[in-house]
Amino acid sequence: MRNETKREPLFHITKRSVLPWYKAWGIRGGAIVLALIVCALITTLMTHQNPFEVFATIFKASFSTQRRTWVLFQNIAMLLSVSLAVVPAFRMRFWNLGAEGQMLVGGLATAACMICLRDVFPNWLVIVCMVISSIVAGAVWGVIPALFKAKWNTNETLFTLMMNYVAIQLVSYFIIVWEVPKGAGKIGIINQSSQIGWLPSIGGQKYLLNIIIVALLTVVMYIYLNYSKHGYEISVVGESERTAKYVGIEVNKVIIRTMILSGALCGLTGLLLVGGTDHTLTTSITGGRGFTAVMVAWLAKFNPIWMIATSFLLVFLERGAGDISTNFGLNQSFSDILSGIILFFIIGSEFFINYRVSFRHASKQEGKAHV
Repeated sequence: MRNETKREPLFHITKRSVLPWYKAWGIRGGAIVLALIVCALITTLMTHQNPFEVFATIFKASFSTQRRTWVLFQNIAMLLSVSLAVVPAFRMRFWNLGAEGQMLVGGLATAACMICLRDVFPNWLVIVCMVISSIVAGAVWGVIPALFKAKWNTNETLFTLMMNYVAIQLVSYFIIVWEVPKGAGKIGIINQSSQIGWLPSIGGQKYLLNIIIVALLTVVMYIYLNYSKHGYEISVVGESERTAKYVGIEVNKVIIRTMILSGALCGLTGLLLVGGTDHTLTTSITGGRGFTAVMVAWLAKFNPIWMIATSFLLVFLERGAGDISTNFGLNQSFSDILSGIILFFIIGSEFFINYRVSFRHASKQEGKAHV
């Protein structure tokens, strides 16, 4: 009889130990380069353009003019703001997918103050009411699923996701109530002539105030999560609820408190969108940022400082993909395809950060068969 040799698998997948940050970002950088090459190849095949022109278009989309640069920083600030809002909940392993709805109700509360109080209070007091009402509205929208989670252990992912649709319908209803002119199906620019409720511009730049607020919020959130008692409790609950209870942490209290904070910050983001930049209210004003924020927070490992980089990366690449579609005469769907390719490579790189793939070595020459 022959001695049968056991063949090893072609490759093994093993869990890595924690990589140094520079190696992890090196892998992400390589994934981005590969994504850009694939996007350039696809665009070149479809448009027969020089791929270097494609890459140049990506940079020009954000930095070719001063206005484009300001818009880039504004978009980064808004994405970073909602990402900062959801990161406390994510650190607690409470999967808050309701940021879209929490932003919408914050924006709705802001618009309500701008429309209903413009003839009642002076401008500064209207703005104060906007700030308070947007924060409260977002906090209420965030605490509802937290209460159900704490009381009846409901699934927070589905609960928060479904509340997005409720918020969309609420906004749709009030858009019809406040539409100008009647029958238009939209509000238009709120208080365009009087600018009551418009957040002030700094140095002639209407985006600068938003950017400063989000920058300060980033620093505060980093300190809160890493150096405060509340941040410590959030981390312990996220690691193990059983451990948290053992050391005397009231888990339900932490869940409710953290979701109040998360919802309030989402509401504040709604205020910045409605009162600071757009000056109107639509069901699509959030632009999907509530879902993109999940990726921003996850890629940054829930670190508020690293979230600046991931926010910049996603906004920069998305704007570049949009300009490629426009400049080369392609439709918006092609822009979505390019964005999808880029995100696919970025997400895929996380696998190689967390796992090692080892291929089988060439087998040694088999010995002679024994009879």
